[in-house]
Amino acid sequence: MASIRKRNGRWNVQIRRLTFPLISKTFKDKRLAIKWARGKEYLIDEKKLKLINYPSLKEIILRYIDEVSAYKRSYISEKYHLKAILKEEFINKSIDATTPQDLSKYRDMRLKKIKPSTVIREFNIIQHIYNIANKEWGYDLDNPCYKITKPKIINKRQRRISNDEYNFLVKSNYSQFTLKNIIEFAIETGMRRGEILNIKEEHIKGQTLLIPQTKNGHPRTIPLTKRALYILNNTELPFPYTPNALKLAWNRLKNKGNIKDLHFHDLRHEAISRFFEKGLSIPEVALISGHKDVRMLFRYTHLKPEDILKKL
Repeated sequence: MASIRKRNGRWNVQIRRLTFPLISKTFKDKRLAIKWARGKEYLIDEKKLKLINYPSLKEIILRYIDEVSAYKRSYISEKYHLKAILKEEFINKSIDATTPQDLSKYRDMRLKKIKPSTVIREFNIIQHIYNIANKEWGYDLDNPCYKITKPKIINKRQRRISNDEYNFLVKSNYSQFTLKNIIEFAIETGMRRGEILNIKEEHIKGQTLLIPQTKNGHPRTIPLTKRALYILNNTELPFPYTPNALKLAWNRLKNKGNIKDLHFHDLRHEAISRFFEKGLSIPEVALISGHKDVRMLFRYTHLKPEDILKKL
């Protein structure tokens, strides 16, 4: 709402809006002052008057890294994605001038280099940046991410481990015993890489294991098979690997065994599928895996027809 005051026989108009610089003008006639104020407020409300103090998208991203992302458990991964975005030219535009067309061009360019699922993660971060800027930092913005089509993920993995691969990864006689234990433990429990690397002795309670930090933010306690418990009782905890060191060791081992297209996360797929093949129910598997959405659980579950045939 404009402020109109009479000073020294003249009418001074001041318009203040959040994220908008002060606009001020003085008139001899009050009616002209009111008319001018209404016109300017209309242009501001209709976004037809250029805001001159919006920061660039680059500045907003850097602020987001320092004030928001730095306090997330996914900080390292999120910073990696944002570094890719910070290399692009369009981020030098003011945040209100960044268009859906800018983002769609970026999307198409990234899809030539990385998987659709990675592009979606990047756009989810950008979308969150705009939401934070709008709701918490006081910038009145339309979120351009809502006006573009995100790529569809059609590459759902159905990778199971063959007997030969299992024998090489778990039973063959290679020197990296800790790596072997981690691989076998992953197949025994279905735990994620980060969850496994964060196991401490105090998390073991009898034949159960507390997982205090999980992907969805909810701690869970899972039962341990005898083999999984044996591995924990006979291994230095926490496992002496960083996430990156484990990734490199895993890749070297796969190359040594000539194993193609097998991700460490596929061990989780394998474990969950084996739980179902053992006859565990959906709630029982969900308790172990930590899935809250049954639909997501089935994405990890790829049963072997020959095993189902035995039951029939």
